[in-house]
Amino acid sequence: MKQPSFFERSELTQALWAFRREFYIVALFSFVSNLLMLAPTIYMLQIYDRVMVSRSELTLLAVSLITLFLFGIMAISDWSRSRVLVRAGVRFDEQLSTRVFNSSFESYLSQSSASPSRSFSDLLTIRQFLTGQGIYAFFDAPWAPIYIIVIFFLQPVLGWLALFFACVQGLQAWFGHRHTVKPSEAAQAAGMEVSSYLQSKLRNAEVIESMGMLDSLRARWRKLQLGWLGQTSESQGVVNRVQAWSKLLRYSQQSISLGVGALLVIHGDLSPGGMIASNMLMTRALSPIDQLVSTWRMLAMTRAAFDRLEKLLQQYPERDPNLSRVAPNGSMQLRDVVATATGRETPILKGVSFEVQAGTVTAILGPSGSGKSTLARVMVGIWPEVSGEVLIDGLPINGWNRVELGPHLGYLPQDIELFEGSIADNIARFGAADSDKIIEAARCAGLHEMILRFPKGYDTSIGEAGGMLSGGQRQRIGLARAVYGNPRVIVLDEPNSNLDDAGEASLVRTIKQLKQEGRTVFLITHRGSIVSVADRVMVLKDGEIKVDGAREQVMAALRPPPKQQPPQAGVPQPA
Repeated sequence: MKQPSFFERSELTQALWAFRREFYIVALFSFVSNLLMLAPTIYMLQIYDRVMVSRSELTLLAVSLITLFLFGIMAISDWSRSRVLVRAGVRFDEQLSTRVFNSSFESYLSQSSASPSRSFSDLLTIRQFLTGQGIYAFFDAPWAPIYIIVIFFLQPVLGWLALFFACVQGLQAWFGHRHTVKPSEAAQAAGMEVSSYLQSKLRNAEVIESMGMLDSLRARWRKLQLGWLGQTSESQGVVNRVQAWSKLLRYSQQSISLGVGALLVIHGDLSPGGMIASNMLMTRALSPIDQLVSTWRMLAMTRAAFDRLEKLLQQYPERDPNLSRVAPNGSMQLRDVVATATGRETPILKGVSFEVQAGTVTAILGPSGSGKSTLARVMVGIWPEVSGEVLIDGLPINGWNRVELGPHLGYLPQDIELFEGSIADNIARFGAADSDKIIEAARCAGLHEMILRFPKGYDTSIGEAGGMLSGGQRQRIGLARAVYGNPRVIVLDEPNSNLDDAGEASLVRTIKQLKQEGRTVFLITHRGSIVSVADRVMVLKDGEIKVDGAREQVMAALRPPPKQQPPQAGVPQPA
């Protein structure tokens, strides 16, 4: 079996390989720039060995002008390669940002990622490395042997000295890699944990303040913060030690090479110009290695970011954009569905099976913790750990293009999540606003008159997460969003939990209207007050359907038997 080449290993690697033309151009400019770095050395040799001897001002002028011209070309080459890399970095981000967004969203939805923002941070880290100083060291490093060879031509002793310092700095770079990667990754992970903890608590600031929980939560945050500071201090300590040794080697190399060069000049084995030129060449030859040492932490972070992003894109590949189906009628079927959760020993749903015809209303009853909300998520295809089959019109729900299927599904979760924007934006699911459809959905949810009483009507901003609204208002806007665009299947999880009597009456009218329009509606509740509009009732308990049938039959079976009247004195009882 043929093994894939290096550039076929992953989508991320292929995305980088797509920029090989830009990398070739950068390599060409690096060739010109590094070749012209010999100009100062040659200029120095000409000054000391030719101009100082001949005392010719014309020669000095000619050599200086030629050197300045070469410096100009070198500057243009450096500017050009940096410009190519910056543009390549922007294109790299544009090429992968949508994929990373989709994959991180799916990862968060499957509860396998606690912080989807890390994916974008990883993408930014890779892009910054591609456009930063660290990448230049990789293009300049191959020139180090060439500079050392030139030093050998000037003076073999200095060539061996340059080779010695190159090996020492190479060993130091290897040592830095061995001792800085793990502390840096640990510090970064601890920092992400502190940030996630703090953000989650700030989202519940009102609860924390009202019940006096601030001191306890601050103590936990302080413990995490101190742990992060300790790991950061350890990581920075290792990096600083590596950089200090690198600095010591760099200064030692400059001084020792000058001293050895001076000794060779004294013995007549080297000219003064050759001494200075060889010192400059040695510094230039070791500069890429020294630059790799100084940017090693960034390199380690980039490598870790690359591995995480590569794994993310492999786990959540791009969905087929050509996958298309006709609009569903709304029938739904579940076959032996088992839903589990990480860290839970027993399944939440245990072999649930049923079939619902299109255009019917099904009420799902059950006590708290029976798995009703999990069943709702399974039916709309967002529960991550599911076995069995969930079918819409006989086709697996995972086989649909979610963007295409979304307008045909309506979902009102138990925890209503609204987004910062206007009421119209939230009802229209932040798509292209259609005023007629928005008003139709609001009327269907019994919300139109209430919205008109707001200062700006449908353009009223609801604040972050709908913080400007009451619980009942958020729930009714969520209901309008669920029925927007006349979806074929509508799943309502506890739709009356925050409603008053008027709101519940409006909900009943909404469900009756949806039923008349032939929509398939699932009502998930533990309150039986809205069951009267259902055609079918299921009772879920301990993750299993215990009772299933027509509404009248199920409700009659669930109705407690009438209490027997106690016998009255003096009244004969039947035998």
